[in-house]
Amino acid sequence: MHIPTWESAAADKLWTESCGKDRWLKTAESLEQNIRRIPDARLWQFRMAASRPLIDYARQRLARHYAAAGASSKAVEEVRHLFDPNALTLGFARRFAAYKRPNLLLHDPDRLQRLLSNPQRPVQLFIAGKAHPLDEKGQALIKEWIQFIRRPDVRPHAIFLSDYDMFLSEHLVQGVDVWLNTPRRPWEACGTSGMKVLVNGGLNLSELDGWWAEAYTPEVGWALGDGQEHGDDQAWDAIEANALYDLLEREVIPAFYTRDSNGIPMAWVARMRESMARLTSRFSANRTVREYTEQHYLPGAAAYRLRSADKGKIGRQMADWKNNLEQKWAALHFGNVKVETRGEQHLFEIQVYLNDLDPAAACVELYADGSKGGKPVRQEMKRARPLTGTSGGYVYSTVVPAVRPSTDYTARVIPHYDGAAVPLEAPQILWQR
Repeated sequence: MHIPTWESAAADKLWTESCGKDRWLKTAESLEQNIRRIPDARLWQFRMAASRPLIDYARQRLARHYAAAGASSKAVEEVRHLFDPNALTLGFARRFAAYKRPNLLLHDPDRLQRLLSNPQRPVQLFIAGKAHPLDEKGQALIKEWIQFIRRPDVRPHAIFLSDYDMFLSEHLVQGVDVWLNTPRRPWEACGTSGMKVLVNGGLNLSELDGWWAEAYTPEVGWALGDGQEHGDDQAWDAIEANALYDLLEREVIPAFYTRDSNGIPMAWVARMRESMARLTSRFSANRTVREYTEQHYLPGAAAYRLRSADKGKIGRQMADWKNNLEQKWAALHFGNVKVETRGEQHLFEIQVYLNDLDPAAACVELYADGSKGGKPVRQEMKRARPLTGTSGGYVYSTVVPAVRPSTDYTARVIPHYDGAAVPLEAPQILWQR
């Protein structure tokens, strides 16, 4: 997300004080260090100040709506005093579609009402969103929320803001304390709305899907679900709805209202700090553009200059290499495979018949899928010796740690040329069968 578009005036002031006006041009490490130096009292003061504009905006919107509907002046005046800038504010805003489960929080309306109206620890809920004109299920989900909010015991604590657009979204991501997101995994494309609260000191409580599956740690927010896929299982939806209530009642609300002698919720501020320090820069367009530039655009420009130099000499050589691969690749094949385990190592010796292909034009490697979410193992094999009596036959060998079974590994041949992007420019691959 583009941070300057979504940061509030209060956030701009805080980040400028701590990190400078040109902060988004700096590295993530320097920003993280500077945010960690902000005093707890200053962070909490900033968070409290950020809530007020959202409360004022909601009151004005609701007052206009009442007036337009012909409500009495007394009723219009009453809504101008709804909501509390000191109360915990939850936000939920997005397109209303069944897979997003916007009504997961409504699974037990009475429990939700009790949660919102607790006089010692009040909570207020700001909801916004639209359904596609042809999505009747999505429209029905909105109606459920409106019916719930119209309950007299709920009305002081919740609001549905209609005409959801970027202007309304800006107020919400700048003012809420917690951003809720409850999609059915794995349907969350990304979840950028949750990224937009980061710069403003808001915290996320989200399903482990989309960006939150990458970003979540207990120090920066709260997670819903087990990270697995459960389809349209209504029983699982009920389990997650109850888990959401439990998270709010046992962790989120207590963290917000447990204060020190100075009135600062230390555990809450600690999460704010970590969320702002670790995640804001990481999920910013600035970081993305910098990495694309450093890792792709600049190397791509350098590669172009190299290939086009001397009237395209290297470019012509690479074209010849690709043509040679296309003509000779089909004749490549594997021979015998020998595997020995010696102590803590597996020794692989594999016969490869390259036939007329120059050995320098290809790479033989040992491959194994990543384990426990890790990266795949790719171990280059060395050409040990030619096979006697053959043309283009060689023995390739390598050793790998015996921490995994030797059967996890498979040999393969892939194209090789210095500076070539494989498999983008040469997609051939030969697997050992």
